Amino acid sequence: MLKRTLGNSGLEVSAIGLGCMSMSWGYGPPADRQEMISLIRHAVELGVTFFDTAQVYGPFTNEELVGEALQPVRDSVVIATKFGWDLTGLAVGDRASRLDSRPETIRAGVEDSLRRLRVETIDLLYQHLLDPNVPIEDVAGTVKELIDEGKVRFFGLSEAGVATIRRAHAVQPVAALQSEYSLWWREPEQEILPVLEELGIGFVAFSRLGKGFLTGAIDESTRFDATDFRNAVPRFAPEARRANRVFVELLSTIAARHDATPAQVALAWLSSRKPWVVPIPGTTKRHRLEENVAAAGLTLSTEDLTEIEQARLQAQGERLPRERPTDGGTLNRTRWPAGSTPES
Repeated sequence: MLKRTLGNSGLEVSAIGLGCMSMSWGYGPPADRQEMISLIRHAVELGVTFFDTAQVYGPFTNEELVGEALQPVRDSVVIATKFGWDLTGLAVGDRASRLDSRPETIRAGVEDSLRRLRVETIDLLYQHLLDPNVPIEDVAGTVKELIDEGKVRFFGLSEAGVATIRRAHAVQPVAALQSEYSLWWREPEQEILPVLEELGIGFVAFSRLGKGFLTGAIDESTRFDATDFRNAVPRFAPEARRANRVFVELLSTIAARHDATPAQVALAWLSSRKPWVVPIPGTTKRHRLEENVAAAGLTLSTEDLTEIEQARLQAQGERLPRERPTDGGTLNRTRWPAGSTPES
């Protein structure tokens, strides 16, 4: 597996990571725990060294799963997790109701994450979403203290804007920003990527396969489980799916020239954008994991990239649910805080 370094941080990870959220939450019922442990360990065998989770996935159960799966190979992998929610009193299957990045909450959450992940140090710790009630300087300062104490190695942000990135970076260097980025969501190219390049910050891309759509396995007749968050996403309404098939058709045309799959072309395109961009495709299926990992060896030609640009495709349908809370509040199956997605 090829390696990439996240910006100027010195944090080296596999060119393709593994997002673990869907193993426990978001895309229907949780997958079988032992099968997911086996899947994560197979990813290690394939050369994946970068694994992504969060306190709120489950909640709690995804960190526990990742911790158990990676404990035997702890010294050879990079584990990223996220804080930023009031999880007090929540049981498995409950949904967080309030953003909370107060210093005391961050510290308590890190102690719990260390225990669940079975590690002494968290490699990369993200603020999951901006908390409007806590200055980002206080957040970055708290993580800086945790780094000084040896409980965290690197600081990250998720779904943050330019001003927040700059303010946080001035207090504690940000190693990586995690946000949505794919062929059908290219907004980061406008302002975010230039700032990251300026500051030497890496980019970790989630929903890099368009929440599964760019694989070609979803069409207007596909039905999702009742607990799948895509049921509430306008971009997955039947008429939008029908219109967005043009993305899959383009990817399939290019894939045929490389004996590849649409998903592999979508991942290769993302990796081509910048040398410090790292996609973290998630899956619960062994063959999809192997397919995604193989994309690290696919290099698109100048002609391929030009064809993609000249197509000027625009996705139909909003990427987020129409109905979102305005108070930065509820995280549940069908509603998400403004400016976020469930896999942020």
